[in-house]
Amino acid sequence: MPRITQAQKKLNRDKIVKAASEGFRLHGVDGIGIQELMQSAGMTNGGFYNHFPSKEDLALEVYRQGFTDSLAALAAIRKAHPRSAQAALHDMVDGYVTAAHRDHPETGCPSAALAVDAGRHGASPQAEYGRGLEGYISNITDMVLERARQAGTEPTAAEAREQAVALFSQMVGALIVSRAVAGADPALSDEILKANRKRLKQR
Repeated sequence: MPRITQAQKKLNRDKIVKAASEGFRLHGVDGIGIQELMQSAGMTNGGFYNHFPSKEDLALEVYRQGFTDSLAALAAIRKAHPRSAQAALHDMVDGYVTAAHRDHPETGCPSAALAVDAGRHGASPQAEYGRGLEGYISNITDMVLERARQAGTEPTAAEAREQAVALFSQMVGALIVSRAVAGADPALSDEILKANRKRLKQR
């Protein structure tokens, strides 16, 4: 049989990570098996171990890549509002706390979709989640400080970080709670999103 090229190997690995990213966000890490993931990727079950030693290692890669993509999206928001950190913060909230994000966890931020899994699966997933979380908090802290400077105030770095932690935690919490009732009570779910968007933008 012909040897697989490095380019094809990378393509196959990317397919597995994409299938896992969507599957883990939708069903949880424990809610979908390797065989189902490989079928979603259009590959045979036996090929999995050519790319990852275990499902746990794949999950860590999903955390890493998911937060990398989300932080890149946040960087794009900041770049789109070079003169107003307030506008950038509002844009971030409006893009995160939405019905579309609620209804499509498979393509959304891992901070909400994989929070429970990180808490359940021990130190390594929690450490990877924590690195992504720190990326968000650091970026939002910078935005809070920039907004303050533009408004003529000077909070301490500790105060700005505290605001960032609270802001991001509320965004994630709003999404998780809205998802918890979306099927049974869509009106309540929408109300949760609307109320939190309003309050977050008043900070």
